Amino acid sequence: MPTITFVSPDGTTHRVAAAPGASAMETAVKFGVPGIVGECGGGLACATCHVFVDPDQIGRTGPAADFEEEMLEDAETAPTPCSRLACQIRMTPDLDGLTLTIAPRQ
Repeated sequence: MPTITFVSPDGTTHRVAAAPGASAMETAVKFGVPGIVGECGGGLACATCHVFVDPDQIGRTGPAADFEEEMLEDAETAPTPCSRLACQIRMTPDLDGLTLTIAPRQ
């Protein structure tokens, strides 16, 4: 199973194992990672799972799609080039060791 390390805004880390095919948001909610709200349940209708992909790993997740970028523009925390919505990152074995920093405000 691929692992994800979620880094909270205060620096606390939460390392969890994700089921292949599950989204990073689903995984965070399943394990009670604080700061990932996932208000829309992964329907790409909010930005309450805004994360920053480690800059050295952004190539592994790929860029945000157009509609995802639009949702990020309305996020509580301003997006960066490494911003993604965790609901749009589907876990695969290639993403093992992914590090996602949770946006300070959802």
